[in-house]
Amino acid sequence: MDIYLALWMFPSLMFAIFLGFPVAFSLMGVALVFGLIRFGDAAVFQYITKVNDVAAAYVLGAVPLFIFMGSMLERSGIAVKLFEAIHLWTRRLPAGLAVGTVIMCVIFAAASGVIGATESVVGLLAIPVMLKYAYDKGLISGTICAGGSLGTIIPPSVVVVILGPVADVSVGDLFVGMLIPGLMLSGLYILYILVLCIVKPAAGPRLPPSDDEPSFAEKLLITVRALIPPLILIFAVLGSIMLGWATPTEAAAMGALGAIILTFVYGTFSLAILQDALVKTLLITAMILMILLGGTMFAGVFIASGGLVGTQALLDAANLTGWPTLLLILLLTFVAGFVLDLISIILIIIPIAIPLMTAFGFDPVWFCILFLIMIQTSYLTPPMAPAIFYLRGISPPEITLRHMYRGVIPFIGLEIIALGLVMAFPQLALWLPSKLLGFN
Repeated sequence: MDIYLALWMFPSLMFAIFLGFPVAFSLMGVALVFGLIRFGDAAVFQYITKVNDVAAAYVLGAVPLFIFMGSMLERSGIAVKLFEAIHLWTRRLPAGLAVGTVIMCVIFAAASGVIGATESVVGLLAIPVMLKYAYDKGLISGTICAGGSLGTIIPPSVVVVILGPVADVSVGDLFVGMLIPGLMLSGLYILYILVLCIVKPAAGPRLPPSDDEPSFAEKLLITVRALIPPLILIFAVLGSIMLGWATPTEAAAMGALGAIILTFVYGTFSLAILQDALVKTLLITAMILMILLGGTMFAGVFIASGGLVGTQALLDAANLTGWPTLLLILLLTFVAGFVLDLISIILIIIPIAIPLMTAFGFDPVWFCILFLIMIQTSYLTPPMAPAIFYLRGISPPEITLRHMYRGVIPFIGLEIIALGLVMAFPQLALWLPSKLLGFN
């Protein structure tokens, strides 16, 4: 019955979280109690080993570097320049402001790697303009929430830097593999917005012609000036990984340096901004690594106690095969997103899911891409949607919670469509890594 003792760790963890204990300490506490019950004093040595494992994980050095890069980009002025340049080209389209906002979210996500930074920065710029031109408040809410959440599936993503080591999958393979699904998802967003506002023009009216409309040559010049710096930064990070020139940690270091250089280019650098970025990086990194350490301890005790054997026994008793098990894990991931943050979901579900998926013959990189799409879906889904909480913090009072809930529903449907496409056509996630990185 020892193998079934480990399965009680999950109800115990949920109980501790619902009581209000921080996730990191809930993970550590449950691991400590069950470890002592199962292994006695020997459990302490396992905990020390897990601390050393986390501290020695080279790829985790990318976490503070990506967070610092995103923090500096928030202050660099890059978002304002991008916003102006992109909307020069999209303003005459139906819902051109919303379409341009999604495009901007893709570029900013690729340049920062931090979800909250993308939604906050883009939202502060786009919401007042869309309200000025009487855009539907539900469309505004859905566009900002969905576009901001693209940081989960558009590389580089801090979430993926955590996911790779936990799943024992190359972070570089994940960065390259998520590129096509991420662009496909953003394309679905844009297509939906265009179709909606062609059918219902009042939801996103075209902007009227401007008397001081720049010429085509002037638009090109403005766009080049606004796009070249972030594209250089994106190439320094993603290009170096995709071409095999640098590891994710080395690429993150180049990105952090590039973000500092951009603040000089845009004339926004100051010691106060640098200090704010460093403090924010320290706080967020400490939080992530504390949760990671707790999750590593939790997974270590669960696996050593025979939790995987117990899980497999339950699946055998339920007579579940590969695809039903995959769907069940994705459903559990979706439900977990209602109450847990993204990092916690990874640390709780992935150590159990990956061995099962491998045993059923599923590709771990493909499964990780499906997992990322699903946690992005839960990130948008009421009532506990983190994307909506971010939006509430930056939106004016006239955009209500009802507008936000109504606005995200169509985008959740698009997430499910994207998930189905990647499930049906695994090469959407696997073709690019095989061509660029020689991944099989």
